Amino acid sequence: MKPTMMDVAALARVSQATVSLILNGSSGARFSEATRKRVFDAAEQLGYRLSNKSASQTSSGSTHTNKVIVFVVDELTTDPWMSMAFEGAREKALELGIIVTLGVFRKGEDPDGGIFSVCDGQILVGYVFGTILTRKIDPPEPLLKVPSVLVNCYDQERRLASILPGDIAGGRAATERLIAAGRKRIALINGQEGLDNPRDRLRGYKQALASNDLAYDPDLVHYGNWEPSSGYEKTQALMKLKNPPDGIFCANDLMALGCIEALKEFGKSVPKDVSVIGFDNRDIAQFTMPPLTTFHLPMFEMGAMAVELISDLAGGLTSSHDQLKVECRLVERQSV
Repeated sequence: MKPTMMDVAALARVSQATVSLILNGSSGARFSEATRKRVFDAAEQLGYRLSNKSASQTSSGSTHTNKVIVFVVDELTTDPWMSMAFEGAREKALELGIIVTLGVFRKGEDPDGGIFSVCDGQILVGYVFGTILTRKIDPPEPLLKVPSVLVNCYDQERRLASILPGDIAGGRAATERLIAAGRKRIALINGQEGLDNPRDRLRGYKQALASNDLAYDPDLVHYGNWEPSSGYEKTQALMKLKNPPDGIFCANDLMALGCIEALKEFGKSVPKDVSVIGFDNRDIAQFTMPPLTTFHLPMFEMGAMAVELISDLAGGLTSSHDQLKVECRLVERQSV
């Protein structure tokens, strides 16, 4: 497979944003020479090249009207997920000679203005609409008029194609990884109850237990709030049980941070006494003690897929798949 910016970031041990800023030569970004060298060396080793295809030029060099995909999100700053999805969309669009522009649209705003009206005088290829939490939405009216794809959200009426993380399969694979490590009593510190991701990861957790003849114990399932503090508090409660867990699946990496700290306070060694696995593959996961085994949330890949799908739809192709699930791959480190 063609190397991606995320591959470069992993090899250089930096964030994807750092790779993007360094390789694009952003003038306002300050990085040490050692960091720059790691990024350039990683890119060279992997054979990664930024696309130099201009969206305003044809192959013969003549100019034409820009083709634009508008990437609309409901939130950009509280978590990195939509920024990563946008970067994947932007990189794929460059390969296709398309510009991607980014804007924020929140519930209650006028869908006939703002970000949905920025393409006057340009060729609108379509919209990508993404949400920071996986959830059901009622698509804004402009999305129903041109080729549009939903990222990390879905339309219950299935009028639009959607691309979602494979949370059920991910929850099952995380639990099975702990079982493969010999763990028999596996706890789940889940995200907020009532949201799509926790519901699906719990379903995968239960499937893995059932497939391996392990009984489901509701005392081992606790709901947190995605923050390290809840991972810490829920782990304390779990370790005070008469029969505490020997493996803990945390539904995100931040709660896994708190989980590991609580286990240390109980005098437990990770992974010798208790194995811990996370979910998301945030940058900080590689710097925990021990480094956190986790599952990669494929937001970058989902953004790239959305652009490919819009390009196909704009070209007259149709797909029989109105809801695509993208695999969350295992990232092995030392906590299991």
